Amino acid sequence: MELSLPKGTRDFLPEDKIVRDKIVALLKETFELYGYNPLETPALENFETLSNKFAGGSEILKEVYTLEDQGKRKLGLRYDLTVPFARVIAMNQTIKKPFKRYQIDRVWRDGPIKLGRYREFWQCDADVVGIKSMAADAEILSLASAFFKKLDLKVTIFVNNRKLMNSLLDFSLIPKEKQESTILSIDKLKKVGVDAVRKELEENKLSDDSIAKVLSVFEISESSNEKLLNRLDEILENKEGIRELKELLNYAKQFSLDNVKLDISLARGLAYYTSTVLEVFMDDETIKSSLAAGGRFDKMIGNFLGAKEEIPAVGMSFGLDVLTDAIKLSKKSDGKKSVVEVYIAPIKALNESIIILDKLRKAGIKADMDFSSKNITKNLDFADKLKIPYIMIIGEDEIKKNKIKLKNMASGKEEILSVEEIIGRVKNEA
Repeated sequence: MELSLPKGTRDFLPEDKIVRDKIVALLKETFELYGYNPLETPALENFETLSNKFAGGSEILKEVYTLEDQGKRKLGLRYDLTVPFARVIAMNQTIKKPFKRYQIDRVWRDGPIKLGRYREFWQCDADVVGIKSMAADAEILSLASAFFKKLDLKVTIFVNNRKLMNSLLDFSLIPKEKQESTILSIDKLKKVGVDAVRKELEENKLSDDSIAKVLSVFEISESSNEKLLNRLDEILENKEGIRELKELLNYAKQFSLDNVKLDISLARGLAYYTSTVLEVFMDDETIKSSLAAGGRFDKMIGNFLGAKEEIPAVGMSFGLDVLTDAIKLSKKSDGKKSVVEVYIAPIKALNESIIILDKLRKAGIKADMDFSSKNITKNLDFADKLKIPYIMIIGEDEIKKNKIKLKNMASGKEEILSVEEIIGRVKNEA
């Protein structure tokens, strides 16, 4: 038997898992800084929930992993965290609103695989329910910008509005029944180019005039977001999408955001978006896939409830897998293969070293030691290979003097210090 992983899945050895855990810690810190609370939902959902016409749409259903339980009930692995979140709100109507939640968890999609895109992957979502104002959308942009600054990644947040997109399609004389499929094609403009999109539109049996008009509209470019919106204002009858975008960009200025750019071809593939849509890309294009994406889904929760009124909601999802790849490719990972801060190398002083090891751990320092009586050269090599910051060398002389040799593995500097001094040094530099 040849061991292998299912296609599109991965193992994460410590050097990768350490990076991922740091990203998750920064995300939790940022989410909670903005007032979002943790939530957890099952990996399995009733297939009826995932396939609801108000959920992700027919395209995403092609990628859902399905199964049956012993009672012959049809189930599916969740393909995102937004649909389960909407279900939670629909099932818990007494939750005080506005309600902000974050969730960091696995999702599954049986789709194409490339760098930054896998079949089992993690999403890190922040969503707020109960705020109609575009100020909530702008706060989501602010949250994203704050997080990427913490990661030291230079990004641009691209925004659009599905109402504006629909107005542009009306202007281009695209029939209503073909607008959703046209949106999916237009959304690929940056990824596959004009010729490939034109071919898709032709296969969708749009008229040559409509194809020419819609492509010309989405090729409009201006030097600023404001000028582009003013240009669109001159040609479109339905102004609601323009009004909402102007409101969003105004609030973005209040949040001191300077990396938000309007992209009128941005649609997002999921059918549940009703207004704002957004995607985040690296400025240097080290990775082509979006690092985060989201938008406003004002109808999904109300539709799940069978209610006529809208329940406003907006959110954003960060891709943990693609973020990990971005950190590694941008050389911002320190390459650590261990969480250990101090490694003890005993020289015929095992009992005394265990006592000191215990003191380090009780002081909150991540510590480990050699229990196998290796020589000092092998212990130094071990600590160096795992990129452990410090090694303590404890022998008979050190025990007698009640002082221990501490070696900084990065600089090579050695000092003779007490255990208390070592604890202070490591804590100050952690």
